[in-house]
Amino acid sequence: MLLLKQIRESLLHFAYPHVCEGCGTDNLQGDHLLCLHCLSSLPGTNFSPHADNLVEKMFWGRMAVESATSVYYFTKESMMQHLVHQFKYKRNKEIGSYLGELMGWALLESKRFTSVDALIPLPLYKSKERLRGYNQSMLLCEGIAKVLRKPVLPDIVERTEETESQTKKNRIERWENMQGKFKLRDASAIQGLHVLLVDDVITTGATLEACGREILRAKNVRLSVGTLCFSFG
Repeated sequence: MLLLKQIRESLLHFAYPHVCEGCGTDNLQGDHLLCLHCLSSLPGTNFSPHADNLVEKMFWGRMAVESATSVYYFTKESMMQHLVHQFKYKRNKEIGSYLGELMGWALLESKRFTSVDALIPLPLYKSKERLRGYNQSMLLCEGIAKVLRKPVLPDIVERTEETESQTKKNRIERWENMQGKFKLRDASAIQGLHVLLVDDVITTGATLEACGREILRAKNVRLSVGTLCFSFG
């Protein structure tokens, strides 16, 4: 029976190869999508356990934030850029949820996000989400929720307009580009809660600030921010 099981698993692996999303090796542990080498190579920021980290400082004097973090650094031509592009543009939803789980473990281990009641994915404009087929921030939230055991609230705030790309804009232009682009739809659903606003990459914080300000219009709501990656621009 053991031999038959091994043969069956070998045939399944041949037909449906399970390889590392980072380097392509088939030397994977369990259900992981990254091998141990790639996991250990991810450029962690170590922001999560520490107050007044670089992400929190972005919002000083701009928006009331309980805690904020980015779990990894984002740099061009890196494995992290490859992974983000896989779930953001290549429809690899599985890696998005998996990276969300890694975020969840970082948040849990930091002990600074234990009072979070619910997760809110940064919304995409409706036509853009229809074109892509999903919201990448929602994928991250689904992964985080598996670890933190918190509900995901995707319909609390909406993006009311499509916006120009932020890539080539400076800090002030990014802020101006995002003003008035979000609308709080259901303030009563988050009244009195501590919510975590989730996105994939933060650069200047302009988009998260514009969305966060709308969330903070709800009565007695507390806001934290969590992103997968931190980019220096």
